[in-house]
Amino acid sequence: MTFSQAISSFYRNYANFNGRAGRAAYWWVALYTFIVTVVCYILIMACGGDIANGQLGFWGWFWYAVLWVFGLINIVPGLALGWRRMHDIGKGGGWIFITFVPLIGSIWFLVLTLTPGQPGPNRFGEPNNVR
Repeated sequence: MTFSQAISSFYRNYANFNGRAGRAAYWWVALYTFIVTVVCYILIMACGGDIANGQLGFWGWFWYAVLWVFGLINIVPGLALGWRRMHDIGKGGGWIFITFVPLIGSIWFLVLTLTPGQPGPNRFGEPNNVR
């Protein structure tokens, strides 16, 4: 799966918690989210923004709002993608909530997302059968 295919699939399957998502689909979206976040923070700082002290001009607040809207828009598809990623390794989608366990939960979830998917069909369907 390419970068553009992963982003397209991410938004096409906005609230699809069924099926499977491979490592490429998951990590391309993680890269996309990281890039957008970094670009927004760079634009905030370039506009003379000081987020820690709340010293933002109009454009600083604008880019800060863009970042928040981006985050809000991506909550549901992010959960759905993580859910489908857990399905790909044969685990129930509820495993994404392991991240609520302090420290070790995030590390465990990272290891799970790095785990190769099951090669054949599992109880959640065929590999990468997401529309």
